[in-house]
Amino acid sequence: MSVVQPKILLALSLAAMTAALGGCTTYRPAPKAFNEATIQPYTLDSGDRLRITVFDQQSLTNTYTVDQAGYVAFPLIGQVPARGRTLQQLSGQIAQKLQQGYLRDPDVTIDVDRYRSVFIMGEVGQPGQYAYVPGMTVQNAIAVAGGFTSRANQRMVDVTRKINGQVLTGRINISGPIIAGDTIYVRERLF
Repeated sequence: MSVVQPKILLALSLAAMTAALGGCTTYRPAPKAFNEATIQPYTLDSGDRLRITVFDQQSLTNTYTVDQAGYVAFPLIGQVPARGRTLQQLSGQIAQKLQQGYLRDPDVTIDVDRYRSVFIMGEVGQPGQYAYVPGMTVQNAIAVAGGFTSRANQRMVDVTRKINGQVLTGRINISGPIIAGDTIYVRERLF
């Protein structure tokens, strides 16, 4: 075997490894919108359960859930789009629709009765779906899911979040805040 053949084999091996590594997903820092989502007013999505109160209207005051399509089925006015709206926007929309032939000056207030869940996967004691609590951090969520396994990377996690209809994934510190609907993935540490 000549000296040229091992060099060609080495070059081909390096090219194959480079191509294989180039296909691996690389994570960049979380985009600006990803981090800003944690300080924005809460926006509604499927799975949120709302306590909607219409002053002096006991028959309309009740608990309603945002359905899979992003709507709230409300008496008299039917399906009201809720996905992506704040509580204030939705209450204004419901009041406006009630004013169109049903009530003179409706006073509508909305509170979140139960937030949509967060999902925790990877190297945690009990992966699964858990209730979100306002102000929750990654570390709080991991504690609820049984803590880290012995193989877990305990510094950074991948969080997948839906922002303005777009699904984004970012790598954040475990002390970072999360929002309802986030999916947290705890990776295995390398060493």
